[in-house]
Amino acid sequence: MNTAPQPDPRDRPARLTVGVVGAGRVGPALAASLRLAGHRPVAVSAVSAASRGRAEQLLPGVPVVPPAEVLARAELVLLTVPDDALPELVSGLAGTGAVRPGQLLVHTSGRYGAKVLDPALRAGALPLALHPAMTFTGTPVDVQRLAGCSFGVTAPGELRLAAEALVIEMGGEPEWIAEENRPLYHAALALGANHLVTLVAQSLELLRTAGVEAPDRMLGPLLGAALDNALRSGDAALTGPVARGDAGTVSAHVAELRRHAPQAVAGYLAMARATADRALAHGLLKPELAEDLLGVLAGGTTDTTGGTGAPGEGDGEGDGGGESR
Repeated sequence: MNTAPQPDPRDRPARLTVGVVGAGRVGPALAASLRLAGHRPVAVSAVSAASRGRAEQLLPGVPVVPPAEVLARAELVLLTVPDDALPELVSGLAGTGAVRPGQLLVHTSGRYGAKVLDPALRAGALPLALHPAMTFTGTPVDVQRLAGCSFGVTAPGELRLAAEALVIEMGGEPEWIAEENRPLYHAALALGANHLVTLVAQSLELLRTAGVEAPDRMLGPLLGAALDNALRSGDAALTGPVARGDAGTVSAHVAELRRHAPQAVAGYLAMARATADRALAHGLLKPELAEDLLGVLAGGTTDTTGGTGAPGEGDGEGDGGGESR
């Protein structure tokens, strides 16, 4: 058996030099992943102390320089800035001559496809949109989470193989998204992931208010099972009082939320309406039970026998979750 020491990946000749413009939570993690694949991060731009700290933690030894200098040093540049800042950044870099012909320019915005990079394309760059469908923490755990992570990929046809190869090198799974479908694709991810955090956080707060000492331990198994069921079965996984048509229970929920957490009422009602619509459409909610339920969700109150009473108070603002069993 060969017991000779194995070479450190950092000692192998790198195929591409990599730069990062915007050391938020995403860029340093992707560059660190590319380093593991044999590429060589050479420069990163960072403005705040927090972003400099992330760069140092995930890309130790890589110099922090202005954005134009990042492009001057790197063959592959990751533009990892907020969505709203991306068009102006691309135009500025292209307008000042910082973009070089043949340079791979990659942005990680979910909202935009490759066309936002058109100013750089006209300067000779090779535009790629590679969006990891993952939430990032800005810590080394992000590099591990990229294994098996789906990436929304959009690029000119002649660069499709190159884009998909980069994703695979980072341990991800490429999923081709047409240019015109990028906003819808991103909305779907935000609806699922971002709103989930809001719903879970409010559920935790409500359980604490109800006297539960370890709401995370209570919710963990329930939410894990609900997520697994939803991914496996879609709408068939719907449970709880809305799907059952328990108008009295839903009315009691709304009354308690108005008393203890009025900011959660609007979110609870909005999600309950959406759940009722889907449960009806898929035959889970019986039409004869839907009338009283929809009355509650429209702003009325219902007694425990199902009769509709007087309208309730005005709704508050925020998001909330419902009971599930």
